[in-house]
Amino acid sequence: MQQSPQAANAWRVLFLLFLANLFNFFDRTIPAIIIEPVRHEWSLSDFQLGLIGTAFTLVYAIAGVPLGRMADTGARRKIMGWGLAVWSGLTAVNGLAWNFWSFLLVRMGVGIGEASYAPAANSLIGDLFPAHKRARAMGIFMLGLPLGLVLAFFTIGAMVKAFDSWRAPFFIAAVPGLILAIFMFFIKEPARGAAEVVKVSSATPVDKPLRRVLAIRTFWWLTVAGLTYNFATYATNSFMVPMLQRYFLMPLEQAAISTGIITGLTGLVGLTLGGWVADKVHQKSERGRLLLAAFSMAVAAVCTAYALMAGRIEVGLFVGVFSLGWLFAYNFYTCVYTAIQDVVEPRLRATAMALYFAGLYLLGGGLGPVVVGLLSDHYSQVAMLAAGAGEMNETFKAVGLHNAMYLVPAALTLTMLALFQAARCFVRDAANMRQGLAAAMA
Repeated sequence: MQQSPQAANAWRVLFLLFLANLFNFFDRTIPAIIIEPVRHEWSLSDFQLGLIGTAFTLVYAIAGVPLGRMADTGARRKIMGWGLAVWSGLTAVNGLAWNFWSFLLVRMGVGIGEASYAPAANSLIGDLFPAHKRARAMGIFMLGLPLGLVLAFFTIGAMVKAFDSWRAPFFIAAVPGLILAIFMFFIKEPARGAAEVVKVSSATPVDKPLRRVLAIRTFWWLTVAGLTYNFATYATNSFMVPMLQRYFLMPLEQAAISTGIITGLTGLVGLTLGGWVADKVHQKSERGRLLLAAFSMAVAAVCTAYALMAGRIEVGLFVGVFSLGWLFAYNFYTCVYTAIQDVVEPRLRATAMALYFAGLYLLGGGLGPVVVGLLSDHYSQVAMLAAGAGEMNETFKAVGLHNAMYLVPAALTLTMLALFQAARCFVRDAANMRQGLAAAMA
């Protein structure tokens, strides 16, 4: 059976959104890979390393709210196009940084550019695909996350080695982003709510939009879950490479590839299979997606905790067990992002996603790197004092960072509990959303 023009356009747009998402995560991952050369060049503490990720994330979160409102009222293709051009251009500027503060300020600029993308893209997907296909579409879109990580972790180390400089990857990464930005301006946007069974005019003004979104109890619990989940993922993405280098004595290139397996390759399976399973369980039970997500967080917490508690085991075993946990953790995206679409009406989805990301990044992703960095410095001092040494060395820094990473399974456990609470409210809030759409048409 031949696809309708609307359906064909939806898949074409989704592919472009996926590519931009891939380079979004590629660009933001570079600092996590070149973190040890930067630390040695500028004599930085783990707290300062964590601050690089935290400053980026805080700016990303704050800028996302007004940009999300713009995406609900303006042309989403223009917001995404200009945002992509800004973050790609500043990524190149990052390679020219001359000290810690210049590097930090440019990363904050990159964060503003990237903040334009997710709310607009998620809103667009909600209008391109009907409810029964959204988890699958969201899974494809979010494949940009693991593929971006895989591409970064598998190539950045080689770039650093080939050019004998940690600056080279920033210049190289900017090129494809600038090219993609041009294509964004030619996207054919659907009408707001085009994929809903019940239609509502996008021109109808929404009274007190922020209050309307914040009144949804499921949304609150999903935001709490996202906060703790992002804490775990940003801590892992920021510090897994240096932990493997210090604790398991791996060279940068091998540590980066191992991290790519843990945080990237697992997502290829988790997001493709997870999106399909999430749609299936949703057909059997309305709250099925969220229960699947909660179960997945339990598995992820157990696996990551075991890998860390095992100590200096064979590095292949550590990577394998941690990867299994991360594979299940990826179910968060297809289950939770889709659940938000199910409880928020179309005219407010970009606003909801902007608020959601603000919570995730301000109190989750923003805290993850800096808290783990602070705790790493603390445990390094504890290890040094316990050994009776008078000077810090790399052995103590390895122990400190490894111990600080126990925050990852702890945060995943809290995510599981929040998702169970969200599942309890979901059916009522989804029904309220449908009734609200029907009332708007009356």
